Order: sequence, then structure tokens, then C-alpha cells
Amino acid sequence: MSKTQREIELKLEVFPADTAALSKPTLPEGFTAGKPSTQTLQSIYFDTPDHALRRRKMSLRVRKAGKSWVQTLKIGTGVNGGLSSPIEVEHPVRGRAIDLTAIDDAKAIRHLVEAVDGQTLSEVFETVMRRTKRDLTAPDGSLIEMALDQGEVRAGDRTTPLFELELELKEGAEANLLVAAKAVAGASPFRFSPFGKAERGYRLLSGEPVADLVPMGAGKLDIRADEPVERVFRAVLWSCYEQIAQNRLVILTSDDPEGPHQFRIGLRRLRSAFRLFSKALVPDCWRDLDAVARDLALAAGAVRDLDVLAEEIVAPLQADAPEGLSTASLLTHLGSLRKNARLGLEQALRAESVNGFLFDLAIFARSAAWLPEEAKAGGGPVSSYAEAALNRQWRKVAEFGKRIDELDIPERHDMRKALKKLRYGCEFFASLYPKSKRKPFLAHLRQLQEIFGYLNDVAMAEKLLGLPVPKGPGATSANQAAGFAIGWHKARSQSVWHEARKAWEDAATARRFWT
Repeated sequence: MSKTQREIELKLEVFPADTAALSKPTLPEGFTAGKPSTQTLQSIYFDTPDHALRRRKMSLRVRKAGKSWVQTLKIGTGVNGGLSSPIEVEHPVRGRAIDLTAIDDAKAIRHLVEAVDGQTLSEVFETVMRRTKRDLTAPDGSLIEMALDQGEVRAGDRTTPLFELELELKEGAEANLLVAAKAVAGASPFRFSPFGKAERGYRLLSGEPVADLVPMGAGKLDIRADEPVERVFRAVLWSCYEQIAQNRLVILTSDDPEGPHQFRIGLRRLRSAFRLFSKALVPDCWRDLDAVARDLALAAGAVRDLDVLAEEIVAPLQADAPEGLSTASLLTHLGSLRKNARLGLEQALRAESVNGFLFDLAIFARSAAWLPEEAKAGGGPVSSYAEAALNRQWRKVAEFGKRIDELDIPERHDMRKALKKLRYGCEFFASLYPKSKRKPFLAHLRQLQEIFGYLNDVAMAEKLLGLPVPKGPGATSANQAAGFAIGWHKARSQSVWHEARKAWEDAATARRFWT
């Protein structure tokens, strides 16, 4: 007889080096753990030639554990932020061949028959893994099965490793999953799995990226004008979360300079979101998260600033340097400083407190603790909130713009930050407005940002003289190149600053697309 149930699972991707620590986890206060058990699992997945089950977000597999085989049909296999909640229909079978006659859940078999539409089901890929699991019991009696999977996905002659921590809620409150995961993960870097094991197999089979850790920019948000503000805020939070979490792992696994850059952008987007949505939140509920985000952004900024100094301030000047002046020694020196800053950032990002921040942000995004009582019965549509929020940020920009000729260096920096927050807000709410309506204003905003961004880089070039003086035969050359770079960019900045007034006037007179 089939066993039908809805699973609620939280999946975390982890590094192989951390599996030993994860097999002996720290438990949250008040939780208890049963004895661990380990077994090898072999799972064979089936689908039609055109992968009809995948398109319907379904999976069909047989799994061998010990000497027993179990067939499982899952309906609703999508994963959102590591969470999945498929309907699962399972029953024992005699071997690795599927047996559809054993499925006695009428609704499930109807879904399967409609998806297959008369096509043949055959093996498409398999997973082989060593699973160590134990039961966790929360203080309120909630039961969670914790499983650490180590193995690989196989599709023909292709393989990809699989290291995943999975927590399944057997009974009780869903909130306990994140609480348990936070303690169990400890200091082990992780990301919430973007997809389940079946989707990994399909991606491996088709040559799609399976677990690529590449720098992640800001994802596009698709929101509707009639959606409540709180739902949009959750979507914005999760977009920021994914950018921060992925780029943290990029920093820990590669030397790609885009990693620290996108990590810092994710943190800045998050901090801007807190402020743009503050009128819809319980006062100051976000301050603790904001403080951690600020500190992490500063740590990433130390690396990013050195990248900018080397790649955008110094390197482009070699062609314009006077005869006999070389930037090579200075670039070598900056590379050494960057290497040390990078090691410091990596050490900071391996701290357990960073895991704590990511889990706290995920818990915050999924909770309603930040939602005012009056909004819990149903807040207003986001369209009206977006207009008010963007108007507030525009007024902050305009306060600087009205005095653009009088701004000193710190005020120019403040105007640049205000412009960034406005741009992030425009991106958050972009899908509410037609592209043709957004485009003219955003073009002027982009021009302003480029001007202020360059001026900020020039101000940062002053830091060249404040950096530790290099020692050795290249010291004189490095110092001369630093002086040349500062002088060259300061001279150019004067002409660039003359463009700022015109750019501001263009932006100030352009139609603001949200009004």
C-alpha cells in the first residue's frame, strides 16, 4: 500500500572539508538528538525521452537502502531558498525496475499518467551517496530528521559531487528547521540549495551548470502592482540574501575580483532595502542585521578598493606615463596588499558569526516579526508604497543636487550614496513600470552615478600615499607612479566635475517614471 505525505525539507550545500564537523553537530539549546545511523543509498531516476516529469516538477525514482528497494513519486519538486515541500508517494518494490501498478493514490497516478501521456519511462540518471542521519527533537516536541549526504550524481559518463545537509520536518513547527540548521551548520560555510537531487541529475545530463559558484549580480524581481508590501519586501530580502550568500562562497573558493564586488553590492542593496521599506516595518527591527551588513561591507571594501586602485586608477595610466616612469612596481605592491586583504576577508567570512547572520536574515525574511499589527490583516498594494518610497529617496538626492556647485568632498560622497540608494529602489520596483517609461530617467541617473563614482575613485587614489611604503629596489618607482596617478586623475576630475551640473539638471528635469 502506498504511503502519501507532504514533505517539508531544508537543503544546504556544504563543502567536503566540513563534513566531519557536520557529522558531530552542535544542537540548539533545548534540542536533543538520537543516535546516528549510516547507510549507502542508490537512487535511479526515471523519465520520458522529452523529460515530461521534469517539466511538470515531478520526479520518479527507485532507491536501494541495504537490501530493500522503495519507489517514490514526488509532485512539486521545486526548491525555494533551500526549502521544498513536495507531495511524496512511496511504497516498496522488488528491484530497480519501476512498478506503477503499486501506486494506489488515485490523484497521484492521475498526475503521473497525464504527464507521461503514453510515453515510455526509462532510467535517466542516478545518485549514489553515503547518508548519516539522526533525529532531532525540539523543546516543543517538533521532530526533525537530519541527514548528511556525501556522494555523487551520475548521468552516463558524467558525474558531479554531492555534499548536502538536509533537515526534514517530520512533525511540528516549520520554524524549527532554520533554528536547527543554524546551530548544526556552526562555522561551516554553506548556501541554501537552489535545487534538489533530481534537478541536479537533469542539469548534469543536459550539460547545464550544476553547482557553479560564480559571482552573482542582483537578480531581477518580478512583482505586481496589486501585491501587498510585505510580500514584495520578502522577495527583495531574499534577492539580497542570495546575492550575499553566493558571493561569500565565491570569495572562499576563487580569486575572482567580482566576488568581493558583488558581495558588497548585495550588502548595500540589503541596507538600502531596510531603509526604503522602513515605513512598512516595526521600528528598528532591522537595526541589528543592518549593523552586521555594514561591517561585512567594510571588510569586503578593503579588498574591492585595492582592486579599483590597481585596475581602474593605476593600470590604465601606463600608456600616458612619462618616459622612464613605470607602474609595474606599484601594481606589484598593490597586488601584495590585496593578497593580504583578501586573506583577511576570507578569514572573516569563515567565522561562525557570518553563518549566524545569514541564518538570522533568512529567519527574518520568512517571519512576520517585522510586520506591524495593523498590516497583518492585509497591507496596501505595493504600487502606492513604491511611489512614496522613491519620492522620499529622490528628495534626499535633490537636497544635495540643489547645492551641487557648493558640495565639498564629503558631501559629494554622501550624494553618491544617496544616488545608489535611489538606483537600488528603482531596481526593486522596476517591474511595476513599463521599460519605455523607466529608460529615460534611469539613463540620466546612470550618468550621474558614473560621474560621482569616478570622483569617488579619484578621492580613493589619495589613499595611495597613505599605503604602507614598499621596500626594496622598486620602492622609488612605486612612489613616483603613485604620485603621477594621483596628479593625473585629480587633473581629469576637474573637467569631469564640470559635467556634474549638466548631468544633475538633466536628471532633475526628466520625468520621474514612478509619479
